[in-house]
Amino acid sequence: MSPSTRRDFIRAGSLAFGGLSLPRLLRAETGKSERACIVIFQSGGASQLDFFDPKPDAPADIRGSFGTAPATVPGVHFSGLLPRTAKAFKKFAVIRSMYSDEAIHERARQYIFSGTRPRNDLLHPSYGAVMSKERGGRNGLPPFVAIPEKDLSAEAGFLGSAHDPFVTGDPNAKNFAVKDLTLPAGVTAEESEARRSLLDKMNGQFRKATDSPLLDEMDEFSRKALDLIASPAARKAFDIRSEPDSIRDAYGRTGVGQGCLLARRLIEAGTRLATVFHGGYDTHREHEKGVKRFTPDFDQAFPTLLEDLEQRGLLATTLVLVIGDFGRTPKINFSGGRDHWPRGFSVALAGAGVRGGLVVGASDRHAGEPVDRPVTIEDLGASVYHALGIDAHKEYRAGGRPVRINKDGTVVKELFA
Repeated sequence: MSPSTRRDFIRAGSLAFGGLSLPRLLRAETGKSERACIVIFQSGGASQLDFFDPKPDAPADIRGSFGTAPATVPGVHFSGLLPRTAKAFKKFAVIRSMYSDEAIHERARQYIFSGTRPRNDLLHPSYGAVMSKERGGRNGLPPFVAIPEKDLSAEAGFLGSAHDPFVTGDPNAKNFAVKDLTLPAGVTAEESEARRSLLDKMNGQFRKATDSPLLDEMDEFSRKALDLIASPAARKAFDIRSEPDSIRDAYGRTGVGQGCLLARRLIEAGTRLATVFHGGYDTHREHEKGVKRFTPDFDQAFPTLLEDLEQRGLLATTLVLVIGDFGRTPKINFSGGRDHWPRGFSVALAGAGVRGGLVVGASDRHAGEPVDRPVTIEDLGASVYHALGIDAHKEYRAGGRPVRINKDGTVVKELFA
């Protein structure tokens, strides 16, 4: 490169292009690559009426008996079961106009975990699997983690088992210990590395006779397992007992409380996406009894997570997503339960550029269907990928055909304005 050309190039890098200089552009791209996500999944599907969209003026068999809690934004109320969450509203946004047409748990979960309509011929990868493929691991941490167990609807699908979630077990258990995080008794790190080298040589010989994608996945799985064992950062991140009692108590000594705390520790150490499964929201019978039992655990964990992330400077780069299978029927049934209801429900989002204190859309007077700004599952998916800095229109190959990460979704721009 000639001196003049070099000077021109350097000068171009310092000039603004559409208001964004090259150094700022590079910093923005770096920021996107550092994005992470924590999903709190309300297993079974939480009632919109008993979470983010109460209807206090509706008949008793619709509104229920929990009342409302005023949020920090005037005129906005959440369920009376969520007083702490209501006080933290300036840190997150709510979409009250979600809708779907999938009312069966498995397909509904596949849908909302991926942002793409389920297909019979293949399983679309979930958000965590895409993050694993696009961003990879850091510091020896697994890129995609499920707490406490995984769900068959939230796996890697056609991306292959190398991008499936790492399962932690229950961090609230008295003797919590992550499987496969330590070497077998009597095996040193040096011996483990020697065995790894031998395995690589054997696999090289085997490939001369066969070419198997399954072998590639097994190799990747083995490599990640050994990286995890060898990583001091991983061992430290999973050691939730090293966390001060005051912090553990703030999150709540519950499955969702300690799950959210472990998720924060993992994200801080290098994990890309952690899913925390919570509750038994599939309340076809005695709905209010069940919801009253476990919703307070969420109300303690969720706002504490947001505060903790913010204090550590992580909320700006970490998307927190609260989703479930679908909503629940507006009317309480004859067994005192609420049944499956995909036609109208709510989700919550925070961090990674999402505006706090925002309500998107509105439902009808019974929280049954959207009446303003309807948002599809695909739109939610496009918004998630936008927040995480991933091109939602990127194509993968599955069965010899191109498949988009997200099809037909449009970013909900209000969330980021």
